[in-house]
Amino acid sequence: MEPRSVKLKYVKLGYQYLVNHFLYLLLIPIMAAVSIQVLSMGPGEIITSLRSLQLDLIQVLCSSFLIIFISTVYFMSKPRSVYLVDYACFKPPVALRVPFSTFMEHSRLNLKDNPKSVDFQMRILERSGLGEETCLPPAIQYIPPNPSMEAARGEAEMVIFQSIDQLLQKTGVKPKDIDMLIVNCSLFSPTPSLSAMVVNKYKMRSNIKSFNLSGMGCSCNPISIDLARDLLQVHPSSYALVISTEIITPNYYRGNQRAMLLPNCLFRMGCAAMLLSNKRKERRRAKYRLLHVVRTHKGADDKAYRCVYEEEDPEGKVGISLSKDLMAIAGEALKSNITTIGPLVLPASEQLLFLLSLIGRKIFNHKWKPYIPDFKQAFDHFCIHAGGRAVIDELQKNLQLSTEHVEASRMTLHRFGNTSSSSLWYELSYIEAKGRMRRGDRVWQIAFGSGFKCNSAVWVCNRSIKPPTDGPWADCIHRYPVNIPEIVKL
Repeated sequence: MEPRSVKLKYVKLGYQYLVNHFLYLLLIPIMAAVSIQVLSMGPGEIITSLRSLQLDLIQVLCSSFLIIFISTVYFMSKPRSVYLVDYACFKPPVALRVPFSTFMEHSRLNLKDNPKSVDFQMRILERSGLGEETCLPPAIQYIPPNPSMEAARGEAEMVIFQSIDQLLQKTGVKPKDIDMLIVNCSLFSPTPSLSAMVVNKYKMRSNIKSFNLSGMGCSCNPISIDLARDLLQVHPSSYALVISTEIITPNYYRGNQRAMLLPNCLFRMGCAAMLLSNKRKERRRAKYRLLHVVRTHKGADDKAYRCVYEEEDPEGKVGISLSKDLMAIAGEALKSNITTIGPLVLPASEQLLFLLSLIGRKIFNHKWKPYIPDFKQAFDHFCIHAGGRAVIDELQKNLQLSTEHVEASRMTLHRFGNTSSSSLWYELSYIEAKGRMRRGDRVWQIAFGSGFKCNSAVWVCNRSIKPPTDGPWADCIHRYPVNIPEIVKL
């Protein structure tokens, strides 16, 4: 069996090389034939052939003008390159750490009249994939919890300001240099907005273009990146600051409905700040260049629309209800997303196999198993939203990824929990901290969110990145990866 598998491996590699380099392989004999023909001619014959063209000055000028005009139109219509100068992730203080024992003790005290709900949360936590160092805001750790507006604002200021401070320090960019500000937070939308809070804190310019996105779930970071990209296409030589976070304080569910207790076990504190720019001077020091953003929205379907739904329980307590159909709906959203992104990123060999499979199913037998493209041919690193162990397992299975490909997602879930829209950046930071990011590497960020949405972003590494001495993983990267058992007995 082993020699046969080795042969099949080399056959597949040969096929991929042949299809992906078909044009080059076709041009080589043509160029060789032309070269041989030219070399066989003497100098006199070459001069005679050139004179026979009978080009006059007007024809030369018109041809030159046409070439210059076409080149100008091409470069003027070409989209501006968008660079990720740098980014920073919030690292919660140790004092806010919530070990399993603390979480379960608080659950027993807060739900003392409903031991079944306590047992349910314990079973979820045992299988969650979270570790002992995830963090919750102070107001949630009170007994009973005190999710006030003041406490929620305090959490927002803590996570957002620390992330921005780190980013500005790393890049040397001043607040007044920022032209666009985008803040996304799904469930906490106060007045004044969080974007206004940032403008006030850093005394930004009065003509700054600020946006505050809410209610768009864990997949909102690619949406914010897409908005920043569109703005940077219109406004030359600009900086865009993007903040992605989720404020936990006002959204802690204190009822007994199991579908609403699930988020309590998974969501934890987190925030990420990104500085994007279209300035040419940033090209050399920028970490990444944005290639694609693909957004998929399944909200037209009622089940998809309601699978992550904020509502009141029978006792009037507000929470986020997660449907049992969530994983199936996420799978359908992923299929739609990869159908769109596939032609943009997959090599010709994979696209041809997918096309032949599609034609075979349509014409010959619709029961044929559909061909799943090998996205490992298109990407070097995968950042899958750390929404939970089941999400990562499902994507690893569907995309046929190795353990190493999903390592960043699993370790982020273990160390920081589900930090909502910012989780993609903790995962990217993990890859960098491991020293795996090289110039030219491609990164695929995939996120899922309420609505229901599947959004993804593709980046290419602009320069080889050395493991950073700071960041969220600085003091613990030497311990990772860790073994995460299927069940942690509490």
